[in-house]
Amino acid sequence: MRRRRPAPAPLPLRDGVDPVRVRLPAAAEAPGTVRGYLLSRFPASARELEELFAAGGIVDDAGRPLAHDAPFRPGGSVWYHRALPEEPELPGDLPVLFEDEWLLAVDKPHGLPTTPRGGFVAQSALVKLRRSRREDRLSPLHRLDRGTAGVLLLSRDPASRGRFQTLFQERAVTKEYEAVAGHRPGLRLPRLVESRIVKDGTSLQAREVPGAVNARTAVERAGPPFADAEGTWARYAVRPETGRTHQIRVHLAGLGIPVRHDPLYPVVRPAGAEDPGRPLQLLARRIALVHPVTGEPLVLESRRALRSGDAA
Repeated sequence: MRRRRPAPAPLPLRDGVDPVRVRLPAAAEAPGTVRGYLLSRFPASARELEELFAAGGIVDDAGRPLAHDAPFRPGGSVWYHRALPEEPELPGDLPVLFEDEWLLAVDKPHGLPTTPRGGFVAQSALVKLRRSRREDRLSPLHRLDRGTAGVLLLSRDPASRGRFQTLFQERAVTKEYEAVAGHRPGLRLPRLVESRIVKDGTSLQAREVPGAVNARTAVERAGPPFADAEGTWARYAVRPETGRTHQIRVHLAGLGIPVRHDPLYPVVRPAGAEDPGRPLQLLARRIALVHPVTGEPLVLESRRALRSGDAA
């Protein structure tokens, strides 16, 4: 089943940042005004919301500014630009691996979110690229976890974006990752790991649950084990056949070989415990596809390397 196209934003980007969209719930669940609903849902942003209403900065799907007493209309959305958070500077080296008029491939560093999320907006690969390249039409075709480095594909042309997305939906894009993870003697590899993975707002972790399989990952060794002061490790080639949240990290942890320096699996580390000098040892090494516009076979490979030892 193909995903429905997202509704077009009635507000333009502001310095490379998309407007916030808030979908309105059913009338029975909502107060009498849009303002009332937003204040009840985002009480910590009450002052900012009041200022936006006063300035006409909150609009409906048609781009019409909403007054503070605008009645609640179910089934629609409201849009606005939020104030950007104060953000620490994150790695911004995004070398280009390939580009044409339809597609951009970059080599994302560890520690940089793909898209704005939580406390990182300007400090995301998407916004950095929009600003540095002056390309507001850039949009990601897939996502890499913040901690994962490697090949990231973005659309440069909204008219052809759906054709690239179809390749991902139909599993016509081959993805290969490299991981440095724990070594477990006796673990039989290669193997195909299959399970059902779910991720919701109740936990930072995704989890495996009983039910129909929705996640498949092929895992094999990519080198002999090695040891250092922290333990014994090995390199693995990992090929996800599906794209669930944290899929590779969940499956490797489930095999008893969690990715080195993983802050979430198998145990969630305290906030702020991450060390930028010891990034998650997971790399999107290679993506292969047939260009849906030109018909050209593309094999795009990261130039980054995972390092072994304490300096990894």
